[in-house]
Amino acid sequence: MKKIHYSWIILAISFCSIIAAGIAMASSGVFLTPFEQEFGWDRQVISLAFGISLFFYGFAGPFMAALLQKFGLKKMMLASMGTLMIGLLLIFLMNQSWQLIIVWGVIIGLGSSLFLTVLSPYVANHWFKEKRGLATGILTASTAMGQLILLPVLATIIENYSWRWAIGLIITISSVMFFLIFLFMRNTPKEIGILPYGQTEDLEVADVQSKGNPIVLAFKGLADAIRAKEFWLLAGSFFFCGFSTNGLVGTHFISYCISFGIPIVTAASLLSFMGVFNMVGTTLSGWLSDRIDNRWLLFWYYLFRGASLVLLPFALMEGNLTWILVFTVFYGLDWVATVPPTINLSRQIFGVHKSAIIYGWIFASHQVGAAAAAYGGGMLYSYFNTYTWAFFMAGVCCVMASLFVILIKKQPRSIH
Repeated sequence: MKKIHYSWIILAISFCSIIAAGIAMASSGVFLTPFEQEFGWDRQVISLAFGISLFFYGFAGPFMAALLQKFGLKKMMLASMGTLMIGLLLIFLMNQSWQLIIVWGVIIGLGSSLFLTVLSPYVANHWFKEKRGLATGILTASTAMGQLILLPVLATIIENYSWRWAIGLIITISSVMFFLIFLFMRNTPKEIGILPYGQTEDLEVADVQSKGNPIVLAFKGLADAIRAKEFWLLAGSFFFCGFSTNGLVGTHFISYCISFGIPIVTAASLLSFMGVFNMVGTTLSGWLSDRIDNRWLLFWYYLFRGASLVLLPFALMEGNLTWILVFTVFYGLDWVATVPPTINLSRQIFGVHKSAIIYGWIFASHQVGAAAAAYGGGMLYSYFNTYTWAFFMAGVCCVMASLFVILIKKQPRSIH
């Protein structure tokens, strides 16, 4: 029997770790209404905490990449998972809204950052020579996998028991992953005397990005990028992408459904159902991005997403389950489909060596948009007692994003 290459064990641990961090972030929508009901906090304040969390985990990404180079994979994964667990445990002690902002907004946001930003490409690049794209795809899909499997479970626990039991489940999963990381995670293949999967010769390959202080290099990459119009167009479109996905839908979709009388478990199941089509759409988008002009892919992705977000309020107002399911399918297919063509365009514009860091800053823009929508959605709800205006606004933002990407030159010159 052929022995399993250790790279696949590293992949499996990373996959499950991303699920643990991903469900902590994706579960914010499930906890919004229970927190509001138990503590009497204003929804705008709760949304602020969730928005800060999205902001911190996005903006910490480039610096997590720098720390990975300094301290190694295992130490950073243990530190991040430990931070996430501490944040989750502190939730049991909170009784003031400012504590939620510190605990969920800062601690859980920072604890999730490594897993949800730079871990996937880092593991794929360092542990795989062959099937690197497959490894990246599997790890990217793990966030949707956690949403698919665990959101309905958390909603059921909240409905039948308490939100505290649901937090306890996330803590249990995180604790198991901390233990597995401690036992089996390794920093590099060389540490255990093997080569990356598919590599046959022990070649010393110079890593351009590892020369010098990585934090300085991260800011240097940003300084190079901001001189290019294409960076602003991509960052602007990704801002609207974050605004219309994990910021608005990820945080407020369940509460929006509840306001129309849809049970929390049903609403969470709909969000989970999006995860199924999310995986299909992202995989298909990766295949298409190698064959079709990436600008036009993004144009149609954003345009269709905008149309679906405008459709949703009408479907909920009429109580039309068929149209709600249509939204779930089309929106789910489009959720993360924007990522492969955005990465491709970044590589085409900025070159292979610079694109990783610059894409990190483009993703940070995505999370700024997500944070704005998480807080803004709660603020608009406080003023209008409905999320309808927030979803209409997100639809308009998607139309703007479609115009941004089509302004990018068809064959941009690489910036070196």
